[in-house]
Amino acid sequence: MPAEIATALIAASGAVVLAGASYWFTKQRERDAELRKEKLEHYKDFVASLSGTIAWEDTPEGHRAYTRACNNLNLIAPIPVLQALQAFRDETRISNPSPCRERHDQLLSKLFLEIRKDLGVIPRDSVETFKICLWASGHPTNGP
Repeated sequence: MPAEIATALIAASGAVVLAGASYWFTKQRERDAELRKEKLEHYKDFVASLSGTIAWEDTPEGHRAYTRACNNLNLIAPIPVLQALQAFRDETRISNPSPCRERHDQLLSKLFLEIRKDLGVIPRDSVETFKICLWASGHPTNGP
């Protein structure tokens, strides 16, 4: 009889451990999915805000939205994204005495590459070939 009781106790404790582990892993996946969804929303807001800063289409409200979106990324973005964002902001800030279009494009591509890495975009992008550019509508709001 004691062997049967021991077997039953082992089986019962194994089932409890398995159920607990399953619950923990399910909750972890749910938290990861929720965080990814939240990140995607912040990244979408950031990309949308970039349109308000494109030359000839920029507006004060566009710059404010861009600043808010950048600040919000501090909440959810990992260090590589924040470093790429800071480098891009340093290049594109109004007080930059010598802005360079080529450097702008390189830093923007690096930023988007880091964002895509953070989101787990598959297939992985190649650093050598990944290039991003922003499109303007062609209808200036501030004019040349």
